[in-house]
Amino acid sequence: MVPVNVNGLALDVTTQSPVVILGPEDSDEILPIWIGHYEAWAIAMEMSGISSKRPLPHDLIKSMLKSLEARVSKVEIYELKEQTFYARISIDTKNGGIELDARPSDSIAIALKTEAPIFANKALFNLKPASISGEKKYDPEELKERLKKINPEDFGKYSL
Repeated sequence: MVPVNVNGLALDVTTQSPVVILGPEDSDEILPIWIGHYEAWAIAMEMSGISSKRPLPHDLIKSMLKSLEARVSKVEIYELKEQTFYARISIDTKNGGIELDARPSDSIAIALKTEAPIFANKALFNLKPASISGEKKYDPEELKERLKKINPEDFGKYSL
């Protein structure tokens, strides 16, 4: 596992799907993960420092953890199986630690909300683009080209 940052959010113009871009702290490698619109919106709100008038699900989770005197110690994106990424959220409680299976998009939103570190399996950075996005229409170089076409100003400014 390597520590990663959320480098930004973008919209894949080909699939019209939001993409969260993760990257190791001291590398120019990237791990793009295609996510849902709601999850992208939640991540974008947190990255932008915007809060809602009423608690959204990730706010509620943060409040519940605080009320239970628990904290998120880390989030790990650890596997890609059948075109689906898998993540887990590690939580420290007064009775010990627990790990919860979660979608990467929710895990990332919760990590940002709770200021917990995010880690990714180093092997995930070596995957072929078709296995990441679920598409079979392009070669490894095409993903790089698609991501290059995303306007840099759009990173971190995802909107619906």
